[in-house]
Amino acid sequence: QVQLVESGGGLVQAGGSLRLSCAASGSIFSIEAMRWYRQAPGKQRELVAGITSSGSTNYADSVKGRFTISRDNAKNTTLLQMNSLKREDTAEYFCSADCRVLAGGKYVFRYWGQGTQVTVSS
Repeated sequence: QVQLVESGGGLVQAGGSLRLSCAASGSIFSIEAMRWYRQAPGKQRELVAGITSSGSTNYADSVKGRFTISRDNAKNTTLLQMNSLKREDTAEYFCSADCRVLAGGKYVFRYWGQGTQVTVSS
């Protein structure tokens, strides 16, 4: 099995910064894409940022220029640096990892973390 653990959420004033971390562990052979999603109360979960194993990134338009995703392949971790935070960034943030697991053959499975709350106050 694979476990993802997020950390780094909290309460921050608008204009401030937070850095979220997500660490994957378990029976991992390799990790393809890693992504960050968020879900605000009453809204659907949305993709915030993603990064491939080779380092290619993509971002939601709403966070471009403010958020930066990175990863450490050796440590199976991904970071989301969030700057110039706005009230509308308030949400629970989840990371996901598309993993090839040991003894899993060619299949790729998506695993999710438990989420970490980010609250931006005015």
